[in-house]
This record gives sequence, C-alpha cells and structure tokens, in this order.
Amino acid sequence: MWTREIPFIDPVAAAEAFSSLPGLAFLDSAMRHETLGRVSIVAADPFGRFRYANGRATLDGRPLEGRQSGETGLEALRACLAPYRLAGDEGTGFPGGAIGYFAYDLGASLERVRPPARRAGLTDDIAFNLYDTVLSIDHDSRTCRLVATGFPELTESARADRARARLDRFAELLAAAGPRPRTETPPLAWHSNFTRASYEAAVETVRDYIRAGDIYQANIAQRFEAALPAGYDPFSLYHRLRETNPATFGAYLSFGALTIASSSPERFMKLQGRAVETRPIKGTVRRVEDPAEDRALGEALQANVKERAENIMIVDLLRNDLSRICEPHSVKVPVLCGLESYASVHHLVSVVTGTLRQGLDAIDLIAATFPGGSITGAPKLRAMDIITEIEGDARELYCGAIGAIGFDGSLDTSIAIRTVFMDEARAVLQAGGGVTLLSDPAAEYEETLTKAARVFAAFEPDRNERGAP
Repeated sequence: MWTREIPFIDPVAAAEAFSSLPGLAFLDSAMRHETLGRVSIVAADPFGRFRYANGRATLDGRPLEGRQSGETGLEALRACLAPYRLAGDEGTGFPGGAIGYFAYDLGASLERVRPPARRAGLTDDIAFNLYDTVLSIDHDSRTCRLVATGFPELTESARADRARARLDRFAELLAAAGPRPRTETPPLAWHSNFTRASYEAAVETVRDYIRAGDIYQANIAQRFEAALPAGYDPFSLYHRLRETNPATFGAYLSFGALTIASSSPERFMKLQGRAVETRPIKGTVRRVEDPAEDRALGEALQANVKERAENIMIVDLLRNDLSRICEPHSVKVPVLCGLESYASVHHLVSVVTGTLRQGLDAIDLIAATFPGGSITGAPKLRAMDIITEIEGDARELYCGAIGAIGFDGSLDTSIAIRTVFMDEARAVLQAGGGVTLLSDPAAEYEETLTKAARVFAAFEPDRNERGAP
C-alpha cells in the first residue's frame, strides 16, 4: 500500500474534484463527531463493478458462473474481494476496497420471508464498486491522505507502478479543484403510496397483529416519489442535503444511471479486526429553536415508556443476531437508550458490541444480521412479512445498508434511512417509524413527516422547510 499526504481540502471540494471520473463515492461525515463523524472518504474510478440482481451476480457486466455466483450474492462478493486482501493497519485508515450498498430486498434471499408484490427496479440487491485509490480526510486532525493499493495488479512491481501513477493522477485533480456551480431546480411534486388515513389504518393493522401475538413491533414506511426535470444535478441536491440535514453517515454514490444521496444518522454494522459494533436507533422527537424547550423534548424522549420499550426490544433482537456469530459471552450493551441530537430530531440510540468468532468475516456478519432489526421489527422474520403485506412495494435501497468493505477485512455500514435514490427520471424517498401496541396512529404518521422534512427541504432550497410534500 502506498500513501501520500496532501494539504487539507474540504470534502465537498474533493468530491467535486473527482466528479469527472466514473463511479464517484463519497462517505461523508457531514455532522462532526469525535468518533462517528471524524473521517470522510472520497473515491472514484473503480477498477471493478460488482452487481447482484434477480439471482445473478456479475463483475464488470460479465456473469459469475458456478459456485462463486452464490445463492445470495454474498459468496460472490466475497470471491471478488478475495484476491485483493491486505493486512490491517489502523494507522492508515480505510485502505481502499468495496463501496456500495446492500438493498433491503436482499433479505428475501437470506431469510424465508415473503417477496414484495411490486418492485420498481431502480436498485440491484447488491452493488459495490472496487476502489484501489481513495482519499481519507480526518476532520479532527485536519489531515488528508491519498492511499493507493495498486490493485487489480497483483505482482509487487506492477502494483507499485500503478499505485504511484494513481497517486499522481488523483493529487493533480485535487490540486486543480475549484468551486463547482450549484444548480437550482423547480420544487418537485412528491406523491406518497399512503394517505394520512391509510397510513393510520396501517398502524392499526400492526397493532392488531401485536394483540394477536404475532409480533411486538414493526416498522412501517411511506414511499414518496417525484418526477425529476431533465438535466437534474444530483450532486447539487446532495450538497444541499448535507446542509439541511447533516449526519454522521452521509453518502453520495454514483452507479451510472442510479445515484444515491443519504444523510443517515444510524450505523448498521462496523467490524474492525474482530470487534463488532451496531448502534440501533429507536425513538424520535422533533427539535425546536428554543434551547430550553428543545432540551425538555430530549429529556422527555429519554423518559418515554413507549420509545424506551421499542428501543430495548430492538437491542434484544440485535443481541440475539450477534450471538449467532460472536464469541460466547462477548456481546455487550455499553449504551442503552442514550440521547443523540441531529439537525431536526433527537434520537434514542443504543450501542451493542461483540467479538466476531475466529474464522468468520464481514460477509458472515452481514449474512447473519441483515436487514437491521431497528428497521424491521421483532420478531424480525414475521415483522418483515407484515411489512411486505402492508407496504406492498419493495423497499429497494430503503432500510438496506450503505458503506464500505475494506481490503483489510474491515466493514462500516449505515442503515439507509434519510436516503434518496434516483435515476434520470424520478427520485424516491421513504420514511417510516416503529409501531408498538402503545403507538398513536396520528403521531406515527407525523413522525414519518418529521423524518422526511429536511430531505424535502433539500429539494426545495428556496422554500420554507416543511414536513409534508
């Protein structure tokens, strides 16, 4: 692995400098945090493109046949990464690797659950690009480091030649970085697959299932869609999104016709060495401008019986998931129902940790835990079937996972919430909430609008921020 220190550069400027290259990937710590929001990663021009959809895995568009294609696509992804393994070096940070997403609907091939009736077809089940050169930006120390692995070359001399050439090329792009004009577009006309009345009825349906003993809770989401005008600039949208709703796990990913803009506050799974961490969010309340009232809202959230019960149920689910693949007695809960504050909302966040068993890897971790319990429900499989029954449409990317798998075996992913995915013609945004027996249907509906409000505001920068489309 070859590295080069460069002068500090704003992460947005770095992403814009790489935007002329294909496959831009920007994992953006737009909200600063001493651990969660410290480092941003920018990469482009991948040397490989892995996709899995409709039961078929491809690399650079060519089918992967035989055993390596895998029954779920995860084995095929592991096989594609296998030739490029590097020894871990925490001092270097992310050493390059695969950046992309696992769509929520991958869960239907991992578990025995009902497939959705309708699917728009905007996303694959798995999509990762393989990056040999990345820029790591440390916001705390204000340092920037280019890292090049020399892959896909495998001999030492060929890797060295490629790595040095790539460092030169990316450094030149960064040195020439200049401001990029931001485009403005007319407000979009968003349409939901739910009315207020039908969403409140869906909440009541979930409560009926709870009374019948099927589940304890389930997450039900609205799906908003809007037509995009010709020539819409997705990166300008993301630039505004990170301003209206800065988050620790922001992301902008370009996959040709598909673009993803995410401002997620929630970590799904992190693996460093054998240390596993997940940070489920359950419990949300809006923020207000008055500091005293805002503080009171946060304190009330922490004391709310319904919200705490919902969070604790998901913590138990995740403890169970991790216990399947972690060392015995290693699964711990160092934080239970802690308060975290973001641009528009307060959240209750817990932290669950464990030690991955010897011989297992990041792919095993995803296989055992995906999709995340915080955005399905408990018990997970029955909740997933109820979600499919009520929502009707496939979730596609929503409530899947976005992030990176390092060539060193590391993994860091977020839950794909507060996330827009779009092609050239339309944009999709979903927002949901966990329903329990104590849920109030009207309040649950309003919570979905609170969560979506800052994302809608990014599409309408010249209008007053509001919670409904």
